[in-house]
Amino acid sequence: MATYDQALALVQRLEDELVSRRPAIEKASRYYRGHQPLTFASEQFQKFHGDRYKGFADNWVQVVADAPVERLTVNGFQPAESTEADKDLWRVWNRNHLDADSQLGFLGAVNSGRSFALVWGNPDDPDTPAVTFEDASQCVIAYVPGSRYLRRAALKRWDDGDTAFATLYLPDEVWKFERPTLGASTKSAQERAVDEELNRWAPRNTGDEPNPQPNPMGVVPMVELPNRPMLSEEPVSDVTGVIAMQDAVNLLWAQLFTAADYASFPQRIVLGAEVPEVPILDDKGAIVGSRPVDMERFAVDRVMFFTGDNVKVTEWTAANLEAYTSVMEVGVGHIAAQTRTPQHYLVGKMANLSGDALLAAETGLVKRVEEKQTWFGQAIRELFRLITLARGETAKADNVSAGRVIWADAESRSDAQMADALLKLRDIGFPFEWLALRYGLTPIEVADLMTMKEREADLDPIAAATALMAHAPGDSASEESQGAA
Repeated sequence: MATYDQALALVQRLEDELVSRRPAIEKASRYYRGHQPLTFASEQFQKFHGDRYKGFADNWVQVVADAPVERLTVNGFQPAESTEADKDLWRVWNRNHLDADSQLGFLGAVNSGRSFALVWGNPDDPDTPAVTFEDASQCVIAYVPGSRYLRRAALKRWDDGDTAFATLYLPDEVWKFERPTLGASTKSAQERAVDEELNRWAPRNTGDEPNPQPNPMGVVPMVELPNRPMLSEEPVSDVTGVIAMQDAVNLLWAQLFTAADYASFPQRIVLGAEVPEVPILDDKGAIVGSRPVDMERFAVDRVMFFTGDNVKVTEWTAANLEAYTSVMEVGVGHIAAQTRTPQHYLVGKMANLSGDALLAAETGLVKRVEEKQTWFGQAIRELFRLITLARGETAKADNVSAGRVIWADAESRSDAQMADALLKLRDIGFPFEWLALRYGLTPIEVADLMTMKEREADLDPIAAATALMAHAPGDSASEESQGAA
């Protein structure tokens, strides 16, 4: 067990690590939401047009981040030494609204490089622990040196009004702290350090609940979902490499809009003419002077008389705006290649492509999703183990730790393609239950479907037996051989 001073020091060290991560996380979040500054512009362009395009962003970051998440769907979990998915764990998953919130966790990991999941016991319902996905800007985990999986501490830190909260999770206990929030300040770094020292974390008032309280799970109850992890570096966000090209595309759009405003129409020039004027008349109709022509009126009437001996009219041709759009298309193509996002997700142009051609075009995205299923799957498996530990099911936790997450198919197929593939698999002997899972039904839906089939068989056993014989493996081959004979 840690002493108060040890817990406080650990909170401070983990908070420092969290603070160092936040700039990159916040930048990725801003770009995902379309809050993107106009960069790569010259000082002159920035001076005259920077504010003009302040609210504009041609947001490809969001498309790149959303593309894999829409195919990351958990359909169930199957523990080791079990022939079917665990219904009780799936109940806990759905009771915590994780069928929806898991998408938020996956998006957070894709966009920020990592996200987290927290499991804790529920006093109101001991059989249904509380499970939440957490943002990377609020959580950090300290691992055992030399390990990417063994956790020795975790911190969740967040602000609520004028109070900052921190909860430190250790394998054997949980500490809760609070302090006044430190808002934006014009003070020097030394003065801010003094303020932080005076506003140190203090134990939170938890009422009748002890602080620290024991952790009955025996492990740190938080797990990390890393996106594109590396052996010795931090996980990599999917949008990190997109930001520079996103800035370039935004600048090209700003330049195109400016050119469209000033030079998208032919400009006519009059040479050798005097400045046109109109006479000023008094109340008797006599000319008493003259004034320049109202050029705004000329823009409406489109008629003007010029005087002079050598008057000439020439023209400046309109700017070629396609020079900008062609460069932008190249930039978007680079984004597609670098992130393995199908071009038809970004460009929106599709010819008459066959189903096989579309599958080939999405191969990169499918492999990208399958990679995330591997890494996120490890975290989800550990999440289910934490659920069993929170319920006190130590023996079951061992089987869960070696189980597997059941994911929805990462490929996108038409109904005709899927039906044709399943029929061929059935003909070579795959069981109906496996085919139903392959079709994309959850294990609970498959169980309901099997019950329906049994009920149909009871109502009409002859038809069921006939269908079973017709679908038996080898029948198609024998019919083909008879036909050939």
